Amino acid sequence: MITRPAELIDRIERLRSTRERVLIGIVGEPGSGKSTVSGAVADELGTDAVVVPMDGFHLSNEELARLCRSDRKGAIDTFDAFGYLQLIRRLCARDEPVVYAPDYVRGVEEAIAGSIAVSADVPVVITEGNYLLDEDEPWPGLRDLVDEIWYVEAPHHLRLERLVERHIRFGMSESAAWRWAEGPDESNAQRVRARRGNADLVIDVTAFAAGDQR
Repeated sequence: MITRPAELIDRIERLRSTRERVLIGIVGEPGSGKSTVSGAVADELGTDAVVVPMDGFHLSNEELARLCRSDRKGAIDTFDAFGYLQLIRRLCARDEPVVYAPDYVRGVEEAIAGSIAVSADVPVVITEGNYLLDEDEPWPGLRDLVDEIWYVEAPHHLRLERLVERHIRFGMSESAAWRWAEGPDESNAQRVRARRGNADLVIDVTAFAAGDQR
């Protein structure tokens, strides 16, 4: 169990000594703190790292409505998984001057193409999302592309509080936020949690957030 940010940086630096580009996947249940951990690691590495979120491959709201999946947005079949893996292949190949990745914009609640530039000389790419360890196709293919996948773990009550706060911040009523957090979000969390044992390491996000105590 990893509790110190410095341990993650040290691990990346060891990987960097043996390859030109390091790709790290960060996975966790909704509200676990994946973005927080990814951002903290990227901030520590500065211009040597870029974060590419899986959320940029959300299907559009229009497409979700067409597929009758709007009421469970965030489930595994509400993402363009093949498109996401193709982006990771391009980042792994490192044979383009720059690769542009999409990002998901809260408030707009849509993915926006061409939002994140990853130039060929960036040595560390961190990608984060819910389903990086999933066993349904095409997700197992990610294992051949990234160097390690880290699992972010947070207490259940903390995840729920974060999710409800996020949903309210972006327009839901409190009651609707709780229904979504305990409904679709929790269903997705159970799927993610079942693959925890496949991660290369587990990060205790509570201790991590407390700071780097060497």
